[in-house]
Amino acid sequence: MAEVWQIVGIRIYLTGRVGMEANGQVVVNQTHIRGKQGRLAFAYLVHERTRTVPKEELATIIWPDEMSPAWEGALSAITSRIRTMVSIEPLKKEGVSFFRSSGQYQLDLPADVWIDLEAGFSAVDRAEAHLRNGSPEQVLGPAGAAACIARRPFLPGIEGFWADSLRGKLHRQLLRALDCLSESQRLVGEPMVAVETGTEAVKLDNLRERGYQLLMQAYSAAGNRAEALNVYHQCREILAAELGAEPSQETQDIYLSLLE
Repeated sequence: MAEVWQIVGIRIYLTGRVGMEANGQVVVNQTHIRGKQGRLAFAYLVHERTRTVPKEELATIIWPDEMSPAWEGALSAITSRIRTMVSIEPLKKEGVSFFRSSGQYQLDLPADVWIDLEAGFSAVDRAEAHLRNGSPEQVLGPAGAAACIARRPFLPGIEGFWADSLRGKLHRQLLRALDCLSESQRLVGEPMVAVETGTEAVKLDNLRERGYQLLMQAYSAAGNRAEALNVYHQCREILAAELGAEPSQETQDIYLSLLE
């Protein structure tokens, strides 16, 4: 998988406006992928590109609640449009092809294809590795890219277990990226920027202690001990009200260090 910032032959965007690029030129945009069902089918085939997908499986993704008696004809129309869409010369030159036979579908893509979803997941892994290795100055690029991708909507207006599971994964990716950014910003001497990032993370999930921990540390590094203590009390009150629980020992240790 190509690096998140790397220019490669084929780039595919599944967050925000769905589309494809070939050598830096937009060759497929969202208007080419007609309808929500077409975008969903395209996204699923991109995601599952290393194998053939049975027509029944793809139909279940597109119509998760109930399939009409005419689902096979509708699916054939959707996949035919995708096949036509990816059969243009700029994509064929880069090794893109669509396979359909005996009720099986596969979107064949080059090995070095860049896909925003996967690039974002890979980027946040690298950001966390940089922090573990004691290199906070190398976190901003991959963590910032991961956060940017995760903030974009994924197939808006489309419901179903697969789309919902990917949205949940993107939400977790955003939180991980914000954690990396907040911690690295504090460690490189930008505590107020870390406060802003940490505040965003807490607003996104106010039951997650890691966000509070990083926000407390950011305020402390910025010299605002009172606000750091206030963050702890907010955490404690919310956990008690929502979960009937106390902050973890790690959170309490940060709080006690602020009192010293």
